Amino acid sequence: MPLERVRSICCALPEVVERLSHGQPTFFVRGKTTFVMFLDDHHGDGRLALWCAAPPGVQAQLVEQEPERFFRPPYVGGRGWIGVRLDRQLDWDEVAEICADAYRQVAPKRLAAQLDGRHHPEEG
Repeated sequence: MPLERVRSICCALPEVVERLSHGQPTFFVRGKTTFVMFLDDHHGDGRLALWCAAPPGVQAQLVEQEPERFFRPPYVGGRGWIGVRLDRQLDWDEVAEICADAYRQVAPKRLAAQLDGRHHPEEG
C-alpha cells in the first residue's frame, strides 16, 4: 500500500510526526512544519500523489521533464512544492530521496545534517 510505504519513509526521518491536515495524512518536522502530504483523489483530481517541499527550481525542472509523473500542486505549488504521482511508474528509492529532500527544505540544520551524518555544533 502506498500510504504505508510513504509513512515508513517519512517516519524514519529524525523527529517526524504524522497527523491529519485538511483530512489527509501529513508529515511534520517536530510536529510543526509540513514537508510531505499524501493525497488520494484530492477534490476529485483523480491522482494518488504526494505534495513535497522542494529545493528552488526543482519543481519547474521535473514538471517540464516528466509531466506525466510530476505536477505543480494547488495551494503550495506557488512556493515551489512538487506534486509526485504515485499512480504512475514508480521508483520507491526515488520517492524516498524526494521525501528526504523535502525534509531538508524545512528541518532545522541540525536535524537535516543527521541525514548526511554531519553535526552542526551551533545547534547543539
